[in-house]
Amino acid sequence: MASGQLFSRTTQALFYNYKQLPIQRMLDFDFLCGRETPSVAGIINPGSEGFQKLFFGQEEIAVPVHSAIEAACAAHPTADVFINFASFRSAAASSMAALKQPTIRVVAIIAEGVPESDTKQLIAFARANNKVVIGPATVGGIQAGAFRIGDTAGTIDNIIECKLYRPGSVGFVSKSGGMSNEMYNTIARVTDGIYEGIAIGGDVFPGSTLSDHVLRFNNIPQIKMMVVLGELGGRDEYSLVEALKQGKINKPVVAWVSGTCARLFKSEVQFGHAGAKSGGEMESAQAKNQALRDAGAVVPTSYEAFEAVIKETFEKLVEDGQICPVKEVKPPQIPEDLNTAIKSGKVRAPTHIISTISDDRGEEPCYAGVPMSSIIEQGLGVGDVISLLWFKRSLPRYCTKFIEICIMLCADHGPCVSGAHNTIVTARAGKDLVSCLVSGLLTIGPRFGGAIDDAARYFKDAYDRGLTPYEFVESMKKKGIRVPGIGHRIKRGDNRDKRVELLQLFARTNFPAVKYMEYAVQVETYTLSKANNLVLNVDGAIGSLFLDLLAGSGMFTKPEIDEIVGIGYLNGLFVLARSIGLIGHTFDQKRLKQPLYRHPWEDVLYTK
Repeated sequence: MASGQLFSRTTQALFYNYKQLPIQRMLDFDFLCGRETPSVAGIINPGSEGFQKLFFGQEEIAVPVHSAIEAACAAHPTADVFINFASFRSAAASSMAALKQPTIRVVAIIAEGVPESDTKQLIAFARANNKVVIGPATVGGIQAGAFRIGDTAGTIDNIIECKLYRPGSVGFVSKSGGMSNEMYNTIARVTDGIYEGIAIGGDVFPGSTLSDHVLRFNNIPQIKMMVVLGELGGRDEYSLVEALKQGKINKPVVAWVSGTCARLFKSEVQFGHAGAKSGGEMESAQAKNQALRDAGAVVPTSYEAFEAVIKETFEKLVEDGQICPVKEVKPPQIPEDLNTAIKSGKVRAPTHIISTISDDRGEEPCYAGVPMSSIIEQGLGVGDVISLLWFKRSLPRYCTKFIEICIMLCADHGPCVSGAHNTIVTARAGKDLVSCLVSGLLTIGPRFGGAIDDAARYFKDAYDRGLTPYEFVESMKKKGIRVPGIGHRIKRGDNRDKRVELLQLFARTNFPAVKYMEYAVQVETYTLSKANNLVLNVDGAIGSLFLDLLAGSGMFTKPEIDEIVGIGYLNGLFVLARSIGLIGHTFDQKRLKQPLYRHPWEDVLYTK
């Protein structure tokens, strides 16, 4: 493996399996380091294509998303690092696919639990083709001031604390990603910081070894000393011992193998990593530390003394003139995400939408403050839900029952009314459910459905002004306006609409007062004296009774009633009810497999 550094300030990567936070953290690191171009060239998300919006400093950028590794590599030929966030189930296959791409040079595998047999195949292929595998079970790596893999080194605050926004003089390698964060901080305290840091991963068979990276660090002129953190289990550290003995490393190596406490346990102990399990004396931390010490590495007497020997080694190199400590620079301020800033109380941001009827931010959705579970447990119905979502209060049961009756009575009125006809024609044209429903709903207006709203408005205005039925009807006649809610194409004074009778019976039985309905009946009496078909129809019955519901319940003020009528709540009731029937007509036509509708010629008057 050997050769030189893996990354630079122009290195770009392909990120496999979209994860918003790790990618954004890479881009934030880029901005912190003053990179001119983002380090993430593209995202590979199987089954998806397009762009993903992210931030590069304050600038919002669109990072291309590709559905396949091959397509991404072809689109971004200069991206030579593959960061694999796939699960352990697919990590091996996707990593092998990446290694086979001629443009990919380094593959970092984040997943833990990748089968060892798969890992061995990846390692063999990578070594045979002069490529580098970092991981599995790795957090990745970082070149200070240049390039960061995923979540390496933790938060931006930690990166700044560890001075990773500019290169230092130390090369660091360990098995543990978590301990890497600790060591970056330690190294920054007692030296001018790291130049490059790698966490090889804690699996039994890492894609690259501690010695692989130490030998590589030895060839990088900017790195003046190496710090190595090993652990008990396996024999990776002995390859480093051999390299030291053979004189392949000519820079100081400060090393410590953790896990010396294992001897305190009577039985064998499995530590955090899969590979951190001593398989004999040679794999113990004590044996490895002694072997490294004998080979010429600087090895402390304990982990607590690790920092001191790193400091001592660095200061000696400075004293000998081999290191000229890096001058400190002030990194730019990373813009804070709006959501984070709001939560921390740093900014006030105006909202763009106001909602007072529902909220799904808690454990369960709430309608006007009433939890969904409570609605079900109390056995409430559709009328109660409408009560909460439309009126923001729990209306008495007779009110919600009346609403449900209205919905049932208005759900459908046969296939010949304009809304149903439009829906049927659209369904027969092969359109989807939503298109069919909307085509029918679009016909609702002043001549179809809207009469309920108008009936309520005109009856309320006339009653509230104290007009007699005669004065009301005649004033409407003078204005050239038909009285909404009066008149029917089929029903007569001696053949009343059954729906109207049911509504009136329910109201007289359950409502505390029906003054508006009685006024509408008085108007009907007058209009029937003019023509036998000028009966109170279902629109007029619902409109007048809805006024009685609002006024008689005692739960609405007069201004609130005026607002409800003015907004058009009753039209909403008709829209909701009729949607049931329109959906039914759609299903009916599709179930019957009806062909495209064409209106018959004989039903059209052709004229000039």
